[in-house]
Amino acid sequence: MAKYQIIAATGCPTGIAHTYMAQEALEQAAKRKGVTIKVETHGQVGVENELSAEEIKNAEAVIIAADKDVHAERFAGKRIIDVSVSKGIKEADQLIDDALAGKGKVSAVANTVEEVSTENGQMNIGRSIYKNLMNGVSHMLPFVVAGGVIIAVSFAIWGVYSFDPNDPTYNATSAMFKSIGDAAMGMMVPVMAAYIAEGIAKRPGLVVGFVGGLLANSGGAGFLGGIFAGFLAGYFVLLLQRLLKVLPKQLDGLKAIFLYPVIGVAVVGTIMALIAGPMKTVNEGMMSFLSGFENSSPLVLGIIVGCMCAFDMGGPVNKAAYVTGTALLAQGNSSFMAGVSAACIAPPLITGFATLFFGKYFETNDRNAGLVNFILGSTHITEGAIPFAAKDPLRVLPTMMLGSSIAAVLTYMFGVKVPAPHGGFLVLPVVDGKLQWVFAILVGSIVGGVILGLIQKNRVTKATKNKTTETKIEVQA
Repeated sequence: MAKYQIIAATGCPTGIAHTYMAQEALEQAAKRKGVTIKVETHGQVGVENELSAEEIKNAEAVIIAADKDVHAERFAGKRIIDVSVSKGIKEADQLIDDALAGKGKVSAVANTVEEVSTENGQMNIGRSIYKNLMNGVSHMLPFVVAGGVIIAVSFAIWGVYSFDPNDPTYNATSAMFKSIGDAAMGMMVPVMAAYIAEGIAKRPGLVVGFVGGLLANSGGAGFLGGIFAGFLAGYFVLLLQRLLKVLPKQLDGLKAIFLYPVIGVAVVGTIMALIAGPMKTVNEGMMSFLSGFENSSPLVLGIIVGCMCAFDMGGPVNKAAYVTGTALLAQGNSSFMAGVSAACIAPPLITGFATLFFGKYFETNDRNAGLVNFILGSTHITEGAIPFAAKDPLRVLPTMMLGSSIAAVLTYMFGVKVPAPHGGFLVLPVVDGKLQWVFAILVGSIVGGVILGLIQKNRVTKATKNKTTETKIEVQA
């Protein structure tokens, strides 16, 4: 079996692009430095290039570049550098250098689930909350995609009210598809809560979080209630693990199969049952607030959404807008998601149009990347624009935010509805307001592309003039 100096695990909430971009960046950085590395990916298709116990044992260092749970307990006793997936992409060379220099934290050898969970709870609080939340989002996303698209297909083929037996357009097949889609969408909150809790307390937290999410869903507390239930369940199980640590080790099996689930479900279930009513009021208030924004001030909402989506392109700020859109989508609001999708699609298209219109001012690699970004952007993969932003963030990011804001504002003004949280132009058949949506995205992307191209042109022109001046001075000297 091959031995690797460094092993790594990458994972992002959607598991589509960042995961594999971080893998490639780490592999390329290791290759440049002559270091052997194996990178395990936790994408939407599951775990690929899986690390074996022997490979973990023989590795000198571990790099975790993930915004979700990648089962870090396997690396107990190893030196670990734990960063966000975006750092894995942007700072791959530095991470390899740090790993070789012996930086990172040595994870304590954990013999029990309690020890693993306790160590997990000691992570930086902000990063821990974000990572556990994204762990829940990552697992619930396929349910929303499947449910949203199936419902949208039934509406597109048979009509919006064709599932209703009392409507003249009623169709039994449409009603069946609608019920299937509703079942998938109905799993969103419980699954999200379950995997938030699982990220915090590992397997003992799963069932407690799942039941808490079910109660949040049935009580009308919505996604806010689901998020609360997930964190409540996870941290309550962690507390329970500490309190029951005094029991003899022979009772570990009893704790896992009986005490944690029974006590956890009873306590978290009771709390969720009691607060579901107030949380339902808060949830409905937020929905009403956002709906009011869509109708009364699409300009403000579009600018906020556009700036959030393009600010860090897949980072925490982007994900805050995306998770809100996904959660509202599950509750029947497909307008908000339309603006989020437009704002996420625009940045890679901006780079594409910039390299298309001002190709001679870009390097060959950038021109090629820009053309590829037409494909990435069309499929809602915002991350393709990151290499351009990383080179000149102070000028490129505001340009991206402007283009995304224009796309989002126009989308809200046109009243477009997008019932799927991902897919880009692939879900165009189920979009309500297809032409307007495409028009809004193209306007934002072309405006941003022209500005980005002019910035690049100005930069190259200045650099050429400076070089010419230096040459003249050298000749005169």
